[in-house]
Amino acid sequence: MTTADRPATDLEPWARALLRCPVTGAELVDAVADDGSPVLVSTDPQRPLAYPVVDGIPVLLVDEARPV
Repeated sequence: MTTADRPATDLEPWARALLRCPVTGAELVDAVADDGSPVLVSTDPQRPLAYPVVDGIPVLLVDEARPV
């Protein structure tokens, strides 16, 4: 996964800054999955997880998390 050129979500910056990984509590950063779809990736160095973004809405459900 690589960093996206544009944000994965259309959230206001203050709201985007509040998003955290529901598993580790780490900050989430914009990225792109191998298939080109936007994801948010946890910055936790020991357990990085990726969460899908569907129609600009982050799906921050533990069951949707995928290891990076």
